[in-house]
Amino acid sequence: MLAQNIRKLRLKRGLSQEKLARLADISTVTLVKIESGAAKEPTITTVAKIAGALNVSIDELVGKIKNKA
Repeated sequence: MLAQNIRKLRLKRGLSQEKLARLADISTVTLVKIESGAAKEPTITTVAKIAGALNVSIDELVGKIKNKA
């Protein structure tokens, strides 16, 4: 669910994986692994950075609450 939510929000905002990775201050490789499901349990720090870059809460990003965006 995390991977799907990141991809959906990223595409909705018109961001490439490279751009989102830059905004989140993580490597593109890390983002690709998370989105593809290869990274099953990213760190909370990484998830928080992605959530911040997408301007959503961590709860929204992981699917605990419905995405407003």
